[in-house]
Amino acid sequence: MIVEKLSSDIQIKEKLKSLGVDGGGISILSDKAKTHIISIKDLNVGGANILKQDALSIGADLAVPRGTVLARTPKVDTLLIATTAQLKTLAKKELAQPFGLKDLAIQLKEISSIKKPKRVEVMGIINANDDSFFSGSRFVDTDAIVKIEKMIEEGATIIDIGGVSSAPNAKSISALEELSRIKPIADMIQERKLYEKVAFSIDSFEPIVIEYALNTGFKIVNDITGLKSDEVCKICAKYSAKVVIMHMQGRPQTMQDNPNYENILEDIYTFFKKQITKAKIFGIEDIVLDVGIGFGKTVEDNLILIKHLEHFLTLGYPLLVGASRKSMIGKIDKSEVNNRLGGTLAIHLESVRNGASILRVHDVYEHIQAIKVQRKLESI
Repeated sequence: MIVEKLSSDIQIKEKLKSLGVDGGGISILSDKAKTHIISIKDLNVGGANILKQDALSIGADLAVPRGTVLARTPKVDTLLIATTAQLKTLAKKELAQPFGLKDLAIQLKEISSIKKPKRVEVMGIINANDDSFFSGSRFVDTDAIVKIEKMIEEGATIIDIGGVSSAPNAKSISALEELSRIKPIADMIQERKLYEKVAFSIDSFEPIVIEYALNTGFKIVNDITGLKSDEVCKICAKYSAKVVIMHMQGRPQTMQDNPNYENILEDIYTFFKKQITKAKIFGIEDIVLDVGIGFGKTVEDNLILIKHLEHFLTLGYPLLVGASRKSMIGKIDKSEVNNRLGGTLAIHLESVRNGASILRVHDVYEHIQAIKVQRKLESI
């Protein structure tokens, strides 16, 4: 007899197939292979006691504070530990229960249905300005086109082009100045029909800039304000553009002064729900969500978002992460911007593992290589 401790991250369905397990068994057993840890806050104490018993009855568990059974406080924070199969069963059980458990049941069903993306896209960064925090991403006119073609060769499927730095304390410029920086690059993209090789994204929240880009073959609008402008919404709907809704607390000039959240996961989740609703009202359907790493967040905030990125998959949209060479890496290991590739790769690979399907990067080749290796490891 040979006993081997296997990683919990293996491709369980493939492993079961290799054993000769029948189709029905593969589905049942794979649901039992993944354990979920779910934080449930401000749960009615009566509901907590019901949920605790229901969880135990099916082999799951609910961690509750001391004194919950005696209802010492009206509400409690809890931690549910259950497999996918157990979550599905609990979701059915709690539909008929009081104390807010019916609403919880709907959320548990959503969580049990999460599927992480199999494909990861790399979005290369081109900055048409001279004050981007990373000098390696600054390009103008023909130099930008050369870099774009190189990124395409390296494997990028999206190129994100911006004319204004959104780094902390960056200077504001007029929309016309921003357009003057973008226009020569956009014109060359259209002239050379590069939009037939790769999808182009415009990193802007200015209507005049966005419309010009969409007119020259761009297909994606990367809006760091998260569709704050109604005019931007109208233009995106008019061109049927894909829209990246990013979360930012404050504005670039002040966002890192004193970022503060009551509950960062819930605060950003609520923001996304509100902006998704707004997007749909304007007729925007093709949506990507970006938690906004470094945009009004502390280092700990950023790490929490990356670690628990899967929370946002319940919204049903692709997730983009852009932590490339950002200051959070330097704050962790005291590195300068030119020496943050290793930290960038660590954050981005963790993001992919936790549900990201688009990575916004300065270093395309290195990310393509890292993702290929990660996917190969996951296939074993």
